[in-house]
Amino acid sequence: MIRVAIVEDDECYISQLQEYLKDFEKDTGEELEVEIYRDGDEITSNYKAQHDIILMDIQMKFVDGMTAAEEIRQKDTEVIIMFITNMPQYAIRGYEVGALDYILKPVTYFAFSQKFGRAAARLKKKAKKSVVIQVKGGVHRMDVSNIYYIESQAHNLIYHTQDGVFVASGTMKQAEKALDGLNFSRGNKGYLINLEHVDGVQDKCAIVKGEKLLLSRPRTNAFMQDLTRYWSEVE
Repeated sequence: MIRVAIVEDDECYISQLQEYLKDFEKDTGEELEVEIYRDGDEITSNYKAQHDIILMDIQMKFVDGMTAAEEIRQKDTEVIIMFITNMPQYAIRGYEVGALDYILKPVTYFAFSQKFGRAAARLKKKAKKSVVIQVKGGVHRMDVSNIYYIESQAHNLIYHTQDGVFVASGTMKQAEKALDGLNFSRGNKGYLINLEHVDGVQDKCAIVKGEKLLLSRPRTNAFMQDLTRYWSEVE
């Protein structure tokens, strides 16, 4: 089930997008749950990260789509936002709020299905997977997507995550095996880095949530290959 929001103040476009989403369901077999908002203030007034994809008009009467997107991003960093506009110059600003794409009006089904399909594919890649780690006094389950990086320190593994830092028993080899195929890469002997959270590489360091993690010379090429592959897959 993909939860979709249409934020649009033009009834004709609302009807057209609803029709396109029904056609997309028929063509792909995806199951969609669609909710309609007729202005930016409607979706932001009680937003609780309840949507997977938001189709957002930019020009609306009360709260425009760009302002609404900025408010939504403060509460939800994961939702996919796609702008629908007849003004392509807004696209650059859209990337400032992490928009995946924009669809130009008038909207054709071919263009819509291609871009919406890309968003649906990204959702599947980001489907939550969890890992169980051994912590002092028991075990802890965490979403893999919430892990920034894992640090090997003495005989422990330090999990740096969205929810804080956790100290676990185990070896780096065990962590690599548990996270195999989930877009993690060794930056050096002491770091296993989640590529999802790498903002860039600078001064021989991977930038992860503002931290600089040194890349060792033997592992730099392999790390850069992994990062390039990951970025190409999510675009």
